[in-house]
Amino acid sequence: MNQGISVVGLYVDNQDEALAFYVDKLGFRIHTDVRNGSYRWLTVQHPDQPSFQLGLFTPGPPIHDDATAQTLRAMVAKGAMPPLVLSVSDCRASYARLKASGVEFTQEPIERFGSIDAGFRDPAGNGWKMIQAAQGTA
Repeated sequence: MNQGISVVGLYVDNQDEALAFYVDKLGFRIHTDVRNGSYRWLTVQHPDQPSFQLGLFTPGPPIHDDATAQTLRAMVAKGAMPPLVLSVSDCRASYARLKASGVEFTQEPIERFGSIDAGFRDPAGNGWKMIQAAQGTA
């Protein structure tokens, strides 16, 4: 029987840099950080979602050959991967806090259809939308 999704992975070019960003700037916590030779399984989790992990994975062996890894890194750097969504209770306050901590935004908070959203990218180039839901919605 399906128990749900527990890990979703992102490709990053530098796991240490990604870890610092997700933990120090976004407030995630380290869940797992183990190595098997040169391969590193690194996951973080949002403090309000303990059953869900975000994997911070580097393209390369043993999963990808060098050419594929290079292509994946280039695609991520260009922002070609689908954006992720971070739900927040106050988009403008979260924007101010994250901007002050050094997060580079691609879009300032804007109101659309009753919700407020802003955009930023992680150090590898993965795009994020930070969304405050419209009042009265979950």
